[in-house]
Amino acid sequence: MTNMARSSDAKSVKELYRYIWKVSARGQVILSALAVAVFLLDLIPLELQRRIVNGAVDRQGFQFILMLCLIYVAVALVHGGLKLILNVYRGSVSEAANQRLRMQINPTETADSAPQNGSGEKGVKISIVVSEVEAVGGFVGSSFCDPLLNAGILLSVFGYMLFVQPWMALVALLIFCPQLLFIPFLQKAINRRTKRRIEKLRSVSVDLANEVADDTKEGSQKTYRRRIRDVYRLNMQIFLRKFGMSFLMNLLYTFGVIGILAVGGWLVMQGRADVGTIVAFISGLARMNDPWRDLVNYFRDLTNAGLKYRMIAAELDQRSAASPAAR
Repeated sequence: MTNMARSSDAKSVKELYRYIWKVSARGQVILSALAVAVFLLDLIPLELQRRIVNGAVDRQGFQFILMLCLIYVAVALVHGGLKLILNVYRGSVSEAANQRLRMQINPTETADSAPQNGSGEKGVKISIVVSEVEAVGGFVGSSFCDPLLNAGILLSVFGYMLFVQPWMALVALLIFCPQLLFIPFLQKAINRRTKRRIEKLRSVSVDLANEVADDTKEGSQKTYRRRIRDVYRLNMQIFLRKFGMSFLMNLLYTFGVIGILAVGGWLVMQGRADVGTIVAFISGLARMNDPWRDLVNYFRDLTNAGLKYRMIAAELDQRSAASPAAR
């Protein structure tokens, strides 16, 4: 059963990426280039922080510190400008994908050839257009650039730490190792409940469409309320696992900061490190924590978008198969 689920997830992801490349290849290339530029610039502030603090401790003169601060300002402006362009263009690519999918689904085009299923089909389409398309379209804009950007920041910052002080870099690495155990386990549990939640919401949309299509028919209030309660229960289970994961990640990050202060303080006392290095490492750990969290969210969105895309694609395929009969 587990192997079948993994095979299904892999197939969904493969189909999703094939679709993404088909509709936005040029945009993905531009976004990837911007992502590389952003993560390369992200390294410079760490070295500047280290040099500014050490310059102040060594009394190298205010002019030297001021020059480094001005360089820091210039780097921050360029880095921020590139991130702004990246975010806006990523949003543009995502919205174009949303628009394309909504045009393809269009619930107002429900076939008249099958009146007995027409309202149910329309209900499913309403659910797709209102709540499911956003997850797929939103992922299109981040599908290539986000893992490239965040993995690039992680590897480059860790490489910098390893070069400057290997022992303190080891402390930073250790906080991520336990997360490789509990994150996949919790994410699989979230994915299973997300799929069931989508199915329940589609059923609710079909019920509502049936009510509108036939206002003389008495709706099953009991079934409707049960499905709403099921959606609530599934959402609460998802929240518990999602925020539980965040709690554990934050706790390990705090342990990492304490570890760097402890190991760094000992190394400073032994004359094997300087104060600026500790400052740079605490900043570097924060710079690693954010992209790591973003990567976790990315893989969550990947499985979620892959699942929803496969369900949407199945609906489109069913519609295409029914089109010749409609004609």
